Amino acid sequence: MKYFFILFLNLFCLSLNAQTKNLNLSNAAVVGQLDKADDRYSIEVALTEMLANNGIKAMPSMNILKVGNDPQILASDSIKDLLKSKGFDTYVLVSVRGFDKKFKPAKNHGSLTQILTEGHLFPIYRDEAVSVSFEFFFYRNGEFIGTDIVKCGNISSRDTVMKRFRKKLNKRIPKHWK
Repeated sequence: MKYFFILFLNLFCLSLNAQTKNLNLSNAAVVGQLDKADDRYSIEVALTEMLANNGIKAMPSMNILKVGNDPQILASDSIKDLLKSKGFDTYVLVSVRGFDKKFKPAKNHGSLTQILTEGHLFPIYRDEAVSVSFEFFFYRNGEFIGTDIVKCGNISSRDTVMKRFRKKLNKRIPKHWK
């Protein structure tokens, strides 16, 4: 019985990690889903830079959309064709999932259009929060391929959030996303 329980636990853990297995990320259009423009800019630039440093061709959505445009435009056929002509077929959407809790990856993921229209109320940093969790959705050719959550703990300011974000992702990208 003990071995059966251990086997079951191992299979369960493998299924949780399977959310990001086989991503084989080689290119990515990075979309920050944050309400504040400066938070969006910071996250997109940081993630684009880290992906590029790990050999993944990346471009922030700021290079595609004008400030204030509806992000749903990114799911239009004309933008997809434009990105495809530049060698991009994958979207990485990043948002703040929440603060000070242990979150699991979302089980209900919709289409790319649906996910792009969702509102996100959380900023990168909130006073009195000691951790922040970022959620990533991966879409290739308009189809969902995976999700991931990265928790940044021991934060005390917006700068420490960005510092922890970079540190965590520099370890996670080569192991789980590439």
